[in-house]
Amino acid sequence: MIFGAFERMLAGRYLRARRQEGFISVIAGFSLLGIALGVATLIIVMSVMGGFRTEFVSKILGLNAHLTVSTNGPIGDYQALAARLKTVPQVTRATPLVEGQALLTLNGFATGLQVRGLSAADFAANTALSGHMVDGKVSDFGDERVAIGLRMAERLHLSVGDPIVLISPKMTNTPFGGMLRKGNFHIGLIFNVGVFDADSGLVVMPLAAAQSFFQTGDGVTEIDVDIANPETGIDRARRDIAHEAGPDFRVIDWQQANFLYLNALDTEKSVMFLILTLIILVAAFNIISSLIMLVKDKGADIAILRTMGATRGMIMRIFFLTGASIGAVGAASGVLIGVLFVQNIEPLRQFIQRLTGTDLFSAALYLFPQIPAKLDWPQVLLIVAIALGLSFLFSIIPAWRASRIDPVEALRYE
Repeated sequence: MIFGAFERMLAGRYLRARRQEGFISVIAGFSLLGIALGVATLIIVMSVMGGFRTEFVSKILGLNAHLTVSTNGPIGDYQALAARLKTVPQVTRATPLVEGQALLTLNGFATGLQVRGLSAADFAANTALSGHMVDGKVSDFGDERVAIGLRMAERLHLSVGDPIVLISPKMTNTPFGGMLRKGNFHIGLIFNVGVFDADSGLVVMPLAAAQSFFQTGDGVTEIDVDIANPETGIDRARRDIAHEAGPDFRVIDWQQANFLYLNALDTEKSVMFLILTLIILVAAFNIISSLIMLVKDKGADIAILRTMGATRGMIMRIFFLTGASIGAVGAASGVLIGVLFVQNIEPLRQFIQRLTGTDLFSAALYLFPQIPAKLDWPQVLLIVAIALGLSFLFSIIPAWRASRIDPVEALRYE
């Protein structure tokens, strides 16, 4: 073994300070606590931010298209174009749809909505919607019956069968001039996909009704394309689809459409990692302080050990093991605290909310109903490696200094 039994025994003895060495022990304890809290904080924050990104991407890829093919106006022969796009490698689905904005009016109340028109077959195939029904059946989707989100239904006190009026922003020409186009619909289904924006502001209606409401004729506004590998193969798929669609069409992938969100999440995660690593760095500096004072206090002991035959290497290993043990125990404690916190973060949030009576995680602000947290074990290992590396590095300097003590000089004034 690198460390002998005598070296391990003496390092452990130095960690268990006597009464007159209590101040050194307190500093060592604070060093251990600082490293543990730094590691735990870093694991918790990185897990929550990684969970945010994972949840955000999964909701995007589940609810929205991987790529969108559109042009300046309605796409007329959309069925032929969709059939061509399905022949592109990686493409798993090409869904024609009509999408636009509308105003919902109900009992003197008005709110803006996103409207999406799908065929009955495409609605049933979209498991992000059809797989999260809380009221109504998928077979009820059709004619003038639309699907709305659960939060919208709760906010407006709507249920299946209730009528709603939608107003299109496009003007309709009449003998009396331009007028806003109104559409009368009934609630046929209520879904709950777990994304605040969709559950509170999305209306899905049959494709024919959407074409009539937005006056696209027999055309659609876009074709949504899904591929097999939306995270790794998106660039190649975008080029292939753009080539197949032709120069008259625009192809936008999910990363381009959500660039600001994704870039903000990645930048914030990197910055937070660097900032929180400083906590571990500060705690590791305390290891140097405690070891330097320990070496100064044990100068006579070191001299006696040297006269009894202990080599400089043995002295260096004793004090290195003392400091490294503080870092190792602190890192292990931090991992335990961080992992337990991440695995129970939602019950802890609910407990604190009940205790304080405040909403710590508003779904309207953060888009998700609960705090997303995902442990990334390679990242946990990286954090542990950083903590151990800093602890070992800052333990070498005092240990080397201890090994250079001259026994004669150390015992001269004893």
